[in-house]
Amino acid sequence: MTDSSHTPGSEDTFDLVVIGSGPGGYTAALRAAELGSSVAVIEKDDVVGGVCLNRGCIPTKALITAVHDIETARHAQSVGVNLEFHGIDYGALMKHKRHMVHTMTEGLSALLSHRKVRVVHGEASIAMNHDVIVDEGDSKRTLKASDIIVATGSVARPFNDQPFSHSVIDSDRALALDTFPTSAVIIGSGAVALEFASLWNTAGTKVTLLARRDRVLSHWSRRAGVTLTRELQRNGIKVITHADTTSIDSGENLGVTVHYDLAEQRASESESGDSTESTSHQVSADVVLVAIGRTPSTGAAWFKEAGIELDNHGLVKTDELGQTSAKHIWAVGDITAGRQMAHRAFEQGMTTAEAIAGLKPEPVDNDTIPSVVFSSPEAACVGLTLEDAEAREELNDVKETAFPMLSNARVQMTGQNGSLSVVTGCEQSHPDTPIILGMHMVGPSATELIAEAEEMVGNKTPLSKAARLIHPHPTISETIGEALLKADGRPLNSR
Repeated sequence: MTDSSHTPGSEDTFDLVVIGSGPGGYTAALRAAELGSSVAVIEKDDVVGGVCLNRGCIPTKALITAVHDIETARHAQSVGVNLEFHGIDYGALMKHKRHMVHTMTEGLSALLSHRKVRVVHGEASIAMNHDVIVDEGDSKRTLKASDIIVATGSVARPFNDQPFSHSVIDSDRALALDTFPTSAVIIGSGAVALEFASLWNTAGTKVTLLARRDRVLSHWSRRAGVTLTRELQRNGIKVITHADTTSIDSGENLGVTVHYDLAEQRASESESGDSTESTSHQVSADVVLVAIGRTPSTGAAWFKEAGIELDNHGLVKTDELGQTSAKHIWAVGDITAGRQMAHRAFEQGMTTAEAIAGLKPEPVDNDTIPSVVFSSPEAACVGLTLEDAEAREELNDVKETAFPMLSNARVQMTGQNGSLSVVTGCEQSHPDTPIILGMHMVGPSATELIAEAEEMVGNKTPLSKAARLIHPHPTISETIGEALLKADGRPLNSR
């Protein structure tokens, strides 16, 4: 589909051309248009929104939210409310998912149109003279712009370059399955891996998750990772830690076998000098979901031809406002160094659009970007871990305070467990004033509650003031208030 208001091959001029209509791209386009710029967005797919709206955030959360009702029904029975689960109408569930995606993409299309942002569908490239060439299939169009923002996103990383197939799948293929698998192996322990593990497990799939380290979410605080690992196992997911995947076998028939080594066993055998016993293990299932990260979409030759410098990981090198090594070419989202999350891309898009307009915005602060995982239970964090804070020379008197979630009545009522910890410390400029440096949560509603913590971390709120804030009773949000009181040396309902 192409823009019918322009004839193929015509030359168009804009203040800004954005390549990619995912969260970073469309946010930059909308903000630039709001500031009075003429803007065009180039999208290679038939619809706008990128991975997030079409094959990521929105469809996965639509399924997770719907399937969560199964857990609600099971818990209801344990407290005397006799609800029964009679299975899943997969066709109706997929219709619901498609409806949510359609609603969001249509809404975005309407908003872009309202802001007078031109949307052109086709494959974009940047010529040496910085013209933007759009391959529309049967013709090519040349766009000229004062500035260009590149927001080409990322793709799922395969295991050892093994192609994805009917049984070795990425998250896109997982969302396109005709039904939930009977059994599944998941390689990885980050957000995508844990969300599909919880989704499938709740729906009745036998799930085995292979984590390379001693816990899931190994880059988060240790307490959060250990707690979530325990809760996933308690919910019936088989989590195998220290698992180093070595190969994946998939035949012509349905089914797949994953081979892995156990790092602890290897280390033990090495120390004992026993090199004869094999450390190899295997697990078989209908499918294996490879969720080991995403690769930036920067492999096209035109990146180099346009003078856009990449690092050793294929990420675009930028300054703190998104400016690349090529003058008037900017980059946002998954192709830049940092956490590959939609809400980070949103803020980058806003910041870069404002920088282009000369507004001198504040750079994106990575310490204030929350991470959320819609697993069961949920997990969320923002700011520094204890180890991160201790490693920073400008911080003193760093402490971590843990709060027992089950001391909260509403948490107990949900039938879930979890953990919450607060990291505090003093900046050298204010050595006697502890501030909130980070918060790490596992438990019900964690993905919603973390926004409050983000405000505290971003505003460097003094601990004494934060602990004085009143949380409504009885709510799960009281866990934050109680944790802050404990960190301030004034515990109420905890020791």
